Amino acid sequence: MNNNFSKLKDLVMSLEGDFEKFYDKGNAAAGTRVRKGMQDLKNMAQDIRKEVQDIKNSTAEKK
Repeated sequence: MNNNFSKLKDLVMSLEGDFEKFYDKGNAAAGTRVRKGMQDLKNMAQDIRKEVQDIKNSTAEKK
């Protein structure tokens, strides 16, 4: 759990500069990086959701 959460936080923090460049300075290339980062975030979130569901289901089967 810790590893996935750390990766998630690191990804969000790595996007901070590009968010500022895009929204505050209008840098289009930074907007492209933000979009890519958000897609990576979406994929990572989906993977974590699947992992949580798998763990939850395997725990329920043991009972």
